[in-house]
Amino acid sequence: MRSGYLRAVSRRSAGRLRLAIIGLVTTLVIVGGAVALYVHFRPYLHGTNCEARTNAGVMPLDLDQAGNAATIAAVALRKKLPEDAVVIAYATALQESHLRNLESGDRDSVGLFQQRPSQGWGTVNQLKDPVYAANRFFSALVKIKDYSGLPVHEAAQKVQRSADGKAYARHEEDARIMAAAYTGRVPGAVRCWYPPNKRKKQDDPRQALDALDKALKRKDTGDGITAANARAGWTMATWMVAHAQPFGLREVRYAGKHWRAEQGHDGWTQDKEAPAGRVVIR
Repeated sequence: MRSGYLRAVSRRSAGRLRLAIIGLVTTLVIVGGAVALYVHFRPYLHGTNCEARTNAGVMPLDLDQAGNAATIAAVALRKKLPEDAVVIAYATALQESHLRNLESGDRDSVGLFQQRPSQGWGTVNQLKDPVYAANRFFSALVKIKDYSGLPVHEAAQKVQRSADGKAYARHEEDARIMAAAYTGRVPGAVRCWYPPNKRKKQDDPRQALDALDKALKRKDTGDGITAANARAGWTMATWMVAHAQPFGLREVRYAGKHWRAEQGHDGWTQDKEAPAGRVVIR
């Protein structure tokens, strides 16, 4: 009697265990399916943003700031300037305008560097052109003896002659992160992302190439732009990513890497077919 009772209890326990396992598996399947459906149909959660990321840190930027930073780096590339010059330019623009192309400022100041027409920097319309403004800043910077050997804030102050030259120093760390990323010393270090409803209808990619050609003072044809070396290529590829939204670009490919607008938050992914000597856009 005792053994029969124990066998019955054992059978009931085994049955309960089987039911518990089935219930657990069923729950996991339902939850897994719900998660898969959510991932597939969820709204875009990443917002709109860009970032420059190196071992030194991360510098978040919005699309306008990222585009302006890319233009400054492209002008420096055209003028064959060292990374130190770009650091100084970024520290200056971050202090003067937060890297925005401002319509106005203190007195008659305007643009990225808040340059003043009354001080001979150019006309208002010229200074509102980031390419022109960056070119004028660098032209003034290279006239300073041993500018790359000076502290960043001192070099910036010699160009700007502002009321408080020490203010540029607070942006040096961020400027160095950005310069390493935008000049291509750290490859694929800039990414941008934005939701589907912010993606502009695709235009002719030629418009993006024409805009970059303006900064570089060169002319390319086809669906890409030729890179003289790896750092130049990454400067140009980064420019394309930073300007993908306003020009409706869907992808940028370079040196074994691929950026896609629909997966912008993932940054640059591997692509064995991406050419090493040419930045290709679509």
